[in-house]
Amino acid sequence: MTNKFLGEKLRLARLLNGLTLQELGDSVSASRQFIHQLEGDTRQPPQDMLFALSEKLAVKSEFFYQPLDNDVKFEQCHFRKRKTTPVGLANRVCSYSTVFETLIEFLSEYIEFPDNNVPDYSNNGNNYTNLEIEQAAEKCRNHWGLGLDNPISNITNLLENAGVVITSFSGVSEKVDALSLNRKRPIIIRNEAKESPCRLRFDLAHECGHFVLHEGVETGDTVTESEANRFASAFIFPRAAFLKEFPRNFTANREASWQPLYRLKVRWGLSLKALIYRAHFLKIISSQEYRAANVWLGKTRQMRIERYDDQVETEIPELLKSSIELLRDEVGIGFSKIADALHIEPEMLSTITGIPIPPTEKVSNVEPLFRSL
Repeated sequence: MTNKFLGEKLRLARLLNGLTLQELGDSVSASRQFIHQLEGDTRQPPQDMLFALSEKLAVKSEFFYQPLDNDVKFEQCHFRKRKTTPVGLANRVCSYSTVFETLIEFLSEYIEFPDNNVPDYSNNGNNYTNLEIEQAAEKCRNHWGLGLDNPISNITNLLENAGVVITSFSGVSEKVDALSLNRKRPIIIRNEAKESPCRLRFDLAHECGHFVLHEGVETGDTVTESEANRFASAFIFPRAAFLKEFPRNFTANREASWQPLYRLKVRWGLSLKALIYRAHFLKIISSQEYRAANVWLGKTRQMRIERYDDQVETEIPELLKSSIELLRDEVGIGFSKIADALHIEPEMLSTITGIPIPPTEKVSNVEPLFRSL
């Protein structure tokens, strides 16, 4: 802790709240220029301004005096649609990730998380052939003892058992497919706005593909995203099993032809759209049949929500929630005390973790438990 107000921490808190310099200034009766000067460490806020900033940004006053030493950079995130992502949204996601990593570091002082058991098959940034991606997905399945013949019942639990922390961020998830980062520990941020459980599973497998294929590589371009998509398809539904189970007489315009695909969808937890893409990729169906299948999905209004989605389990992350509950039950550090340790308000902690504030907890003013942010 320092006795000097740190402008970089004000910027972090502002980005956490998705505010521009002007918007923050207006909310605390200050000019945009003054907020800019605070962030640039050329001015120090008076006491009443400090309180106003803390209240508006849902952080403790101490937050601004704790040095920042682990901020997440945009290029360190596996972030889809990187080129088209608005700068403000990208900055907000990175600020969330920065505080979220600090939360995991704090929890790790008390809770023993599963070891990071995600394999690394990266090839120093070189592009992968289709065969190499299929083989990487198969090696990954075998690494986790899954074999190649059976579906993965719960990808979320599988990744959490391999040491991945999975969460969702309120307020930004609707505009973000999914993203991940792998610095001190692999983290995946889901998009809970997606209504299809199959597509949530695919997103997780896609981010797993980045961990496996793209360690140390800046992603978000067409090539790396395509590689992660191909990995996800092969990881969820391996090649040999797919060639064995996908019907050979599929005709897109015949309702009866889709019945076996519905069964495959429910069995393997892979969307219809992904199934027909993989069938085309493996040359089971022609390009013409593939286009006709996509047209049929559009006509039957299944591009976002598909038939039998309700037959596929919606997977819920448990590792983070159970860790926070264990800390409360075994150590006596509840939700509000965790927020105090990070110098943020419980409302902000809830936003970052996607976990509601327990109704039985009251905001406390204990001394911070965590030493650095």
